[in-house]
Amino acid sequence: MANNSKVEQYQPARIQSKRKRNKGLSHEGKWGLIMISPYLIHFIVFIAFTLLASFYFSLSKYDMLNAPQFIGIENYTKLVNDQVFWKSLWNTVYFTVLFVPAQTVLALILAVALNQQLKGLKLYRMAHFIPVISSWTVVLYVADAIFNPRFGLANAILTKIGMSSQQWLNDEMLVIPVLVVVAVWKGIGYMMVIFLAGLQNVPEDLYEAAEIEGAGVLKKFRHVTIPLISGTTFLVLVLSTITTFQAFEQIYVMTGNGGDITAAGGPDNSSMVLMLYLFQQGFAFLKMGYASAIAWVLFIILFVITLIQVKLQNKWVHYEK
Repeated sequence: MANNSKVEQYQPARIQSKRKRNKGLSHEGKWGLIMISPYLIHFIVFIAFTLLASFYFSLSKYDMLNAPQFIGIENYTKLVNDQVFWKSLWNTVYFTVLFVPAQTVLALILAVALNQQLKGLKLYRMAHFIPVISSWTVVLYVADAIFNPRFGLANAILTKIGMSSQQWLNDEMLVIPVLVVVAVWKGIGYMMVIFLAGLQNVPEDLYEAAEIEGAGVLKKFRHVTIPLISGTTFLVLVLSTITTFQAFEQIYVMTGNGGDITAAGGPDNSSMVLMLYLFQQGFAFLKMGYASAIAWVLFIILFVITLIQVKLQNKWVHYEK
């Protein structure tokens, strides 16, 4: 010990100060670990553990009343031959193809319109954001006033112009488009706010330079606005895609016939989507193992789609350096 103290005594001051800094960093690291420990505990217990549990359930026969029985990949092989699963997957993709472009384009148009210097601008923004914070139960009453086959506004307009009335939510061809219209109306305000944030970060001097070059409104929008908000557009596309693949509450409320989960998704499963089918299997029919398998398939699909979107962003997304 004495020899070690003598060695440290004759060491350069730079080395000694470095050792002191290392000890300080170690002390700070311990405090940092203590400070983030609540989040780590939350992640381990409520995220990591639940993910592992759901994966185990997907390989088991589990009804929430008895202990899970390991059955391997049997749930996944059942999915391959499950016609309702493939129908719900197709409906989900169909819903996404209609919803994502419609909401993105309309939200951008609204954001551009509300980015102008207009009187009562805050009132207009609030009016478009009210559906976002409204529950689906409230939205259902509004949708019913429009698409009710007996006294709805949509059929009243069709009758007025000499066209036949429609069944809307009871029509296999119309139910998904109607659900998309309602979903766009409810969620467009949120995406509009995201676009507004992107538009307000576009430098005004670029518009002035474009005007000097003789660019009109459309050219400025195409060559200045669109490239500079491409990062925001990418974010909106990713969020919208994830939202559609997780759509549940809207379809449950609008097609559930008063809250009957087993009746939701009609007519004839034409509005059955993956999240609704997952919920039915897990909580209506107590097939939690089968529902967990659906959840993992949904996770893989979303992961692949998001990965493709991230890979493709290099071709059209431009970030400021």
